[in-house]
Amino acid sequence: MPRLALYALAVCLLAVAAAVVSFVRGSVFIGIVWVLLAGLSSNMTWYYARRGRAASRDGGPVTG
Repeated sequence: MPRLALYALAVCLLAVAAAVVSFVRGSVFIGIVWVLLAGLSSNMTWYYARRGRAASRDGGPVTG
């Protein structure tokens, strides 16, 4: 898995944990922001993972 996909996955997991903490503490608005951030980083994880898989299948480097 490419490094950017792993970073995005780490951000996703931390955002989910922060959302849970926010909801438990009663801060609904901040919890919703964390959930949205988790969704964004989840999509970034899938994008970079698929991009890396396609690049390794084609034999070329992953570039911009």
